Amino acid sequence: MSNTTKDDGSSQNKSVRKEKRAFFIRKWTQFDVGRASTVGIVHLLCLLAPFNYKWEALRFSIVLTLVTNLGITFSYHRNLSHRSFKLPKWLEYPFAYFALFALQGDPLDWVSIHRFHHQFTDSDRDPHSPIEGFWFSHVLWIFDTDYIREKCGRRNNVMDLKQQWFYRFLKKTLVLHIFLYWTLIYLWGGLPYLTWTVGSGGVFAYHGTWLVNSACHMCGSQVWHTNDTSRNVWWLAVLTMGESWHNNHHAFEASARHGLEWYQVDLTWYLIWFFQALGLATNVKLPTDAQKRKMAIPR
Repeated sequence: MSNTTKDDGSSQNKSVRKEKRAFFIRKWTQFDVGRASTVGIVHLLCLLAPFNYKWEALRFSIVLTLVTNLGITFSYHRNLSHRSFKLPKWLEYPFAYFALFALQGDPLDWVSIHRFHHQFTDSDRDPHSPIEGFWFSHVLWIFDTDYIREKCGRRNNVMDLKQQWFYRFLKKTLVLHIFLYWTLIYLWGGLPYLTWTVGSGGVFAYHGTWLVNSACHMCGSQVWHTNDTSRNVWWLAVLTMGESWHNNHHAFEASARHGLEWYQVDLTWYLIWFFQALGLATNVKLPTDAQKRKMAIPR
């Protein structure tokens, strides 16, 4: 797929839904309840964090939150979803594993949803479409697996990952890894480490990703002609590790770099560049000058 175009064959599916989904008074599946419970527990632990403050717990939380957040942006998003660069498997797999602890699902699920988002942006089939409101695109879509199945159908867009035993293994054992992670953190530092790392760190990671889905389609600036609602939101750049240069990303989906200008902070790109300098990240994709001229909005 070109990094400047969308799947034109899906244009017939881009109609706007006339009736909004009832998100609370409806049938909740076991998966819906499980996801809502996890999100609720993380936010509860975050509320308890100030009452269990320890400097070493905060420091530990900052380090792990940075690692797990980069797992999402570096691994799930730019490496696995868009194949913006290649890594040796001994490096690719650990980053994907660390991303599990951001509590956003396994790689197969996350990548599939994201690829559907790009294929059907702002349409009836967009999994977290902004046309259904801020709170839907921000978080409510996560708790309605039947609705996502209705939108996306079978998850047949991640066969490249399904063919790898490691990603099938993570999908089957996700809950076990999360349980062991929480247990080890509690045994290591008790309630202070648990509330600051799982609680505060988890909330930071959640809302950083969610704001890209919501705020970055509703406010900010557009500098590229993408035919969608994607926006660049500068004040979210650090929180989202560079993901909030979202109009840049939708214009050049395969680009490993989202902050295309020198002043656009993109922490994930800096990590990719570091591995590229070491010779570990290869086939790093960036938009060409010709592609930029084609996508630029006339001034």
